Amino acid sequence: MEEYDLELEKVAREIKKNNYKSVCVQLPDGLKPKATQIADYIEKNTKAKVVIWLESCYGACDITSIDVDLLVQWGHSEWKK
Repeated sequence: MEEYDLELEKVAREIKKNNYKSVCVQLPDGLKPKATQIADYIEKNTKAKVVIWLESCYGACDITSIDVDLLVQWGHSEWKK
């Protein structure tokens, strides 16, 4: 995943800090081929169980209603604070 900086270390820290047990990874179509690598990293570096959302994802307004402790969503554009 060298071509993308998905900040997976930051995701893992957030999961551990809050002791989240279940995480849903929601990706745009272009990143879906990397889904298992992302899930493997998160599960290896935390104690959380990861669910990969493979249905459509059209950005931050397209949030799944799956029951998890944390939803992690990547998109194509950076959000400015």
